[in-house]
Amino acid sequence: MGRTPARHTRLDILEWLKDPVAHFPPQRHVDPAEAGVTARAVATKLGVSRRVAAAHLGLLTRIGLLRSRRIRHRTYYRRDEVRIAEVARLFEKGW
Repeated sequence: MGRTPARHTRLDILEWLKDPVAHFPPQRHVDPAEAGVTARAVATKLGVSRRVAAAHLGLLTRIGLLRSRRIRHRTYYRRDEVRIAEVARLFEKGW
């Protein structure tokens, strides 16, 4: 199976969110390592609109790889490491 541009983008997002402090600028009101990053921060890093970034983040959240949390009128996204490990084990077993 090849890597489509959208798939590549979502894999990049997951990789960046492993260490958000290294990949994103400091957030105003939260610690990115603890709370995650906003769609705007992801959009800026990708060079796309916030709406496009939010679509990628929404998909990753719906399938359970990211968790979202509202803080002060903004939504922050971070990896769900437990779910990611579960999915990785499924693929290792030859799903």
